[in-house]
Amino acid sequence: MIVIGAGLAGSEAAWQIASRGINVVLYEMRPGKMTPAHHSGYFGELVCSNSLRAASLNNAVGLLKEEMRLFNSLIMEAADATQVPAGGALAVDREEFARHITRSLQEHHLIEIINQEVTDLPRERPVIIATGPLTSESLSETLEHLTGSGRLYFYDAAAPIVTYESLEMNKAFFASRYSKGGDDYLNCPMDEEDYNRFVDELAAGEVYLGKEFEKEIYFEACMPVEELARRGKDTLRFGPLKPVGIKLPNSSIQPHAVVQLRKDNKEGTLYNMVGFQTRLKHPEQKRIFRLIPGLENAEFVRYGAMHRNTFINAPTVLKQSLELIRGNSVFMAGQITGVEGYVESTASGIIAALNAICRLENKEPLLFPPETAMGALMQYINTADPNNFQPMNVNFGLFPPLQEKAPKRKKRELYARRSLERLAQFKDEHPQLLS
Repeated sequence: MIVIGAGLAGSEAAWQIASRGINVVLYEMRPGKMTPAHHSGYFGELVCSNSLRAASLNNAVGLLKEEMRLFNSLIMEAADATQVPAGGALAVDREEFARHITRSLQEHHLIEIINQEVTDLPRERPVIIATGPLTSESLSETLEHLTGSGRLYFYDAAAPIVTYESLEMNKAFFASRYSKGGDDYLNCPMDEEDYNRFVDELAAGEVYLGKEFEKEIYFEACMPVEELARRGKDTLRFGPLKPVGIKLPNSSIQPHAVVQLRKDNKEGTLYNMVGFQTRLKHPEQKRIFRLIPGLENAEFVRYGAMHRNTFINAPTVLKQSLELIRGNSVFMAGQITGVEGYVESTASGIIAALNAICRLENKEPLLFPPETAMGALMQYINTADPNNFQPMNVNFGLFPPLQEKAPKRKKRELYARRSLERLAQFKDEHPQLLS
């Protein structure tokens, strides 16, 4: 089997395949050809933070890491072996972490490593493409042709996403502009005082400047919300916060400004802040956006961002097994699929590897249960709105709702318990492949 890319997802995929007795050819263009973000030829190099985020099972990413450990994940083995103190997070010694992954793959007798750039798909199948958010231009063109969806997306603008249960619904209301269609938007009205204070704080907010390779995608058509605030006091009122066509409930009064949120998943547990792409630092986003009436206690499951990140429009081109709809035995893994984050990318490598094996052995694909963190993440990228699709971190808002009512902390414990029980059952149903 062929795996292209030795980042977190590709390294994990190669390991999972070889661990099941199948020969793997792993292609990695580094160090012969470097990306603007990498500094070494090590596999699994962490190019941003050295944290794999929360460790507790009360956090969805902590649960996802525990699920990965149940599959003998190489990345989790390396992380646990190279851990450094980080409070409630799992952080690693960046160089030792990458060395551990590289050494493990180099020493495996079923893995052949070829250090060269892949510009076209090998004829051998199945093949897993795990080339990450900085996929080379030539391979991007190949993928565009293969998916039939035109150019790959460039993740230049994403708005924050909040949980519905964290919103103050006594201050917000559902309505559509001019009452057209259904009540599809959640509206947070502002009076003049609220609006002026918000704009002042937004314009003065501390921003993330980004890296050199990210600065090229700063488009006029999707300006950061804080930049709009700096252009004049009323700029936002004639842009994403325009109140035209919105009336307060049971009234003919038009608010001074309106922040609109749009449902981000079919269950309605997550809402996207429309037009709020931003370069604000995460603590600033939390502080400033909580000034919006109704968002005083908002829980952010994804912060707004503007940076380069090549990815496919997964809901239109990818099966839940991570096989391309139009690509015969071509699987995708990592951030290029539309998952966000180190851990999520690695988990997709496990899923792609297992389903590529299924394809090789003419077996039915493995569709992970949506009650699990791995399954919930795959269901999101498969069923999200393709017109507004953006990469996503794992979070409990992606999971099917619990039957029982419980306080927030207890609810997370119940999500985790249900997930691990369902995953154990799923493994029992597929003992040969998932052991």
